Amino acid sequence: MASSSSRTKCPPFEFSAKYYHEDGGSCFRQSSFFGGQPVLNQGVGYSVILGFGAFFVVFTSFLVWLEKRYVGSRHTSEWFNTAGRNVKTGLIASVIVSQWTWAATILQSSNVAWEYGISGPFWYASGATIQVLLFGVMAIEIKRKAPHAHTVCEIVKARWGTAAHIVFLTFCFMTNIIVTAMLLLGGSAVVNALTGVNIYAASFLIPLGVIVYTLAGGLKATFLASYIHSVIVHVVLVIFVYLVYVASNELGSPSIVYKRLLEVASKARSCDNPISHIGQSCGPVSGNYKGSYVTMLSSGGLVFGIINIVGNFGTVFVDNGYWVSAIAARPSSTHKGYLLGGLVWFAVPFSLATSLGVGALALDLPITASEASHGLVPPATAIALMGKGGSVLLLTMLFMAVTSAGSSELIAVSSLCTYDIYRTYINPDASGKQILKVSRSVVLAFGCFMGILAVILNKAGISLGWMYLAMGVFIGSAVLPIALMLLWRKANATGAILGAITGCLLGIITWLTVTKVEYGRVNLDTTGRNAPMLAGNLVSILVGGGVHAICSFMQPQDYDWETTKQITVVEKEKSELSAEEFKEEKLNSAKRWIVKWGIGFTLVIVVLWPCLTLPAGQFNKGYFTLWAVIAIAWGTIASAVIIALPLMESWETIQNVLLGMFTNDRLMEKMEEMNFKLQTIISAMPEAERIYLLEKEKDKKKEASEIEVQIVRT
Repeated sequence: MASSSSRTKCPPFEFSAKYYHEDGGSCFRQSSFFGGQPVLNQGVGYSVILGFGAFFVVFTSFLVWLEKRYVGSRHTSEWFNTAGRNVKTGLIASVIVSQWTWAATILQSSNVAWEYGISGPFWYASGATIQVLLFGVMAIEIKRKAPHAHTVCEIVKARWGTAAHIVFLTFCFMTNIIVTAMLLLGGSAVVNALTGVNIYAASFLIPLGVIVYTLAGGLKATFLASYIHSVIVHVVLVIFVYLVYVASNELGSPSIVYKRLLEVASKARSCDNPISHIGQSCGPVSGNYKGSYVTMLSSGGLVFGIINIVGNFGTVFVDNGYWVSAIAARPSSTHKGYLLGGLVWFAVPFSLATSLGVGALALDLPITASEASHGLVPPATAIALMGKGGSVLLLTMLFMAVTSAGSSELIAVSSLCTYDIYRTYINPDASGKQILKVSRSVVLAFGCFMGILAVILNKAGISLGWMYLAMGVFIGSAVLPIALMLLWRKANATGAILGAITGCLLGIITWLTVTKVEYGRVNLDTTGRNAPMLAGNLVSILVGGGVHAICSFMQPQDYDWETTKQITVVEKEKSELSAEEFKEEKLNSAKRWIVKWGIGFTLVIVVLWPCLTLPAGQFNKGYFTLWAVIAIAWGTIASAVIIALPLMESWETIQNVLLGMFTNDRLMEKMEEMNFKLQTIISAMPEAERIYLLEKEKDKKKEASEIEVQIVRT
C-alpha cells in the first residue's frame, strides 16, 4: 500500500493498481503492495496473538474439567495421549480439517492461484486431499492389527525391530520439524507484514497458548480446541468467498472477476515489478493455454500438482499426528472421519484461494514475487476488499490455522518421545505417572524449540513456499515403506530401511544436480524452482517404494501381525465401546468401505475432474461461473457440516454436562456430606466391627475388579 503524502491523490485500490503523482503526472506501478508499512498497529497483532491464546487456554481447560467432573474421564497417561480411543466421526473429521489446515493451506494456495490462475487452487486442494482420503485405510488397519498402539513407530518396532525403529523415528521427527517450520514461517511473516509485530517475537508468542492448553489437557484438549479453530476458519472462509463473488463493490460477481482476469492476462509485460519464477503480477502466464488465468491447461499448475501430491503423502503418512488421531478414534468412526475430513478440507484451499488468490489477480494488485512467496497474497486481497477489517479477519483465520496444527505437532512429538524413546529404551517399566510427566515435559520443550526453529529459518531467509515444495524430497522416501508395513505381510525390514535412506539421499542428490545443470548455481532461489523440485520429489518417493518392494520380493517376511497386537497399554481405561466395535467382520467391512470410497474420490478429483476441463481450453464466462459456484457451494456446505456434526453427535454428552452443572453439584455436595457422616460413625465403632466392615468392602472391590477384567478379556 502506498503511504507517502506524494501519493494521496491515488485511489487506494484502483483496478489498474497504478498510482498518480500529486501533480497529475504520468502513471506508474507501485513497487510493492505492502511497501514495508504494516496495515494494523502492533497492539492489534499482540492482542490477537495473546488474546486468542489466553482464550483457548481458559476455554479448553474449562471444557476438559467439565468432562472430567461430569462425564467421568480419568486424566491418565493413556487419556493424555489417546483421548480414550473413543472419539466420534464429527470430531475426528473436524480434527483432520484443523490439523491439515496449515498456514500454507491459507497462504500458499493463494500464492499458486496468483501464479497459475484457477489451476493453482485446484491442484493444491486435490493434491493434498487424496492423502487424507487414503489414510482412512491405514486408520482401519491400526484398529485391526495394532489396537493398543500409541504411535506409528511403536508398530515399526514391533514388526521390524530396533534398526528400522530408529530410522523411521528419525523420519517422523523430521516431518514434525518441517511441518512446524512451515506453520511458524507463514504465521510470523503475515503477522509481521500486517501488524509490524517483530517476526522473531511472533515466532515465540504464536505457540505460547498452544503449549499451555496442551500441557493441561493433552490430546483431548487439542481436539476440543481444534473444533473451535475449525469453526472460526470456516466462518471466515465463507465470508471471503461470498465477499469476492457476491458482495464486494470491487468485484462482486463471477462475470466481473472473469472479465478482469481476461484483461489482466492480455496486458503486455510492461510492469515495473521484476518477473521471477515464483510468480508474476501481470501479463499472460507462461505455460498456460493462451497465457490465460482461466484454464486448467497449465504446465506450471500440473507440475506444482505433482510436487504437491508427493510432498503431502509424506506429511500425512509420516506425520505421527495423523496416526495419533486414528488411534484416538472409535473403530466405527475412523474411516468415516477421515473421508469426511478430507472432503471438507478440500474446500479450504480450493474455495479460499479461488476467491482471495484469484481475486488478487482480478484486482491486479501490485504484489511482488517476494511478498507472494512469503504468503502475502491473501492478506493483500482481504485488505483491498475490506480494508483493516479484512486484515483482522485474515489474521484471526491464520492464527487459528497455525495454533491448531501446532498443537497436533506437539502431541505427535510428545507421544514419540514418550513411548518410542522413554518407554522403549530408557524405562520400559514406566508407570502412568512417569509417562504423563515425560509427555508434558516434551510438550514444553518442543514448544520452545518451535520458536527457536522459526527464528533460525527466518534468519536463513527460507520462505514458506520453498519449504512447502522441498518437504517431499526429504520425507517422501518413507511413505511407501510405512504404508506397506500395515498393508503387506511380505514387506521386510531390510527393504524398508534401505528404501527410506537411499530414496532420501538420491532425492536430495537429484534435486541439487538438476538445479546445478539447469541453472548453473545452487542457492535458495534456484533450488526452489519447479524442475529440480519435481525431479527430487519423484526420485525420493519412487526409489523409496521401489527399493522396499524389490527387497521384500527377494526375501519376503510372511508376517502374521501377532507382535503388533501384543503392544500393551500402560494404564487400563474403562471403555464405553461394545465388543461389537472390535469384531473382525465389522472392521473388514469398514476397510472395504473406505477403500471403495477413498480410491473412488481420489480418481474423481485427480483424474476425472481435470480431464473433463481440458476440452474447455480457456474457460468461457458460463464455464467460469460454474467453477465459481462449485467453489462457493463446496465451501458453504463443508462449513455447515463441520460445524454442526460434532455438536449433533455429542448432544447427549452436552446435555449431561449441562444437567450436571445445574443439578448434580447439589447432589454431590449432599453425598460428600453423607460420606463424611458415615466415616465418622465407622470411626466410632469398636475396632473388630470396623475391621470386619473394611474387609468386606475390600472383598466387594476385588470381586468387581475381577468381573471387569473378565469383561475386557472377553
